[in-house]
Amino acid sequence: MTAATVTQALAAFTRDCPPGDWADLPFFRDGRAAALAARIDREISAGAAITPAPEQVFNALTLTPRAQTRVVILGQDPYPTPGDAHGLAFSYVGARRLPASLKVILAEMAENCGCAMPRRGDLSPWARQGVLLLNTALTTLAGRSGAHLGIGWDALTDEVIGALARRHQGTVFMLWGARAIARAEQVTAEGAEGGRARHLVLACGHPSPLNRKRDFRGSRHFARANAWLDAQGQAPIDWRLPE
Repeated sequence: MTAATVTQALAAFTRDCPPGDWADLPFFRDGRAAALAARIDREISAGAAITPAPEQVFNALTLTPRAQTRVVILGQDPYPTPGDAHGLAFSYVGARRLPASLKVILAEMAENCGCAMPRRGDLSPWARQGVLLLNTALTTLAGRSGAHLGIGWDALTDEVIGALARRHQGTVFMLWGARAIARAEQVTAEGAEGGRARHLVLACGHPSPLNRKRDFRGSRHFARANAWLDAQGQAPIDWRLPE
């Protein structure tokens, strides 16, 4: 699919979503998504560039349907350099060296899995196994990290997390950094069943090298997620990435 505008990408996403999937969330049905897409398109019409490309904005929700989601990894917003982001949190498809945070993530994964450090940063294989790689803002302006953090995408994040927390199937929430950890209370409040938590929340500092606590490395979130999924009778995630 090629979309020149976010409005066109939104129309294609909602059209192709099966009943009961992400497009049934109130965010998409009550006009908020359409209004947000129109706002971003006005910026594009005024000469701004956004990342990722419009046709990739909803990739996280497209590649990981609601019913197939087993793990959630929250990011902040897309890489601001055009061509680097493709709609999945932390995933990188650019031509330069891996971003620093992603390099830390993949080093921890490799240690957990006993495999070689990947040389590429495309995390699509995770998404296709049920790992929802969701940014709290699905877009940003090219060259400006955080430009779209306050324009309304956070309402979608709240609804996605709420929908997953309320369902019976257990889900792993991997929350890295203060912004992501702030969502833990929502998971706990909406995911309790008879006083017992249905889900696993794994929280630690952000994988950024600027994290002074440096508590991401050694957290073993990838191994702990798989051990919990296995105990729940769910298939583990193959975190290894193809070369």
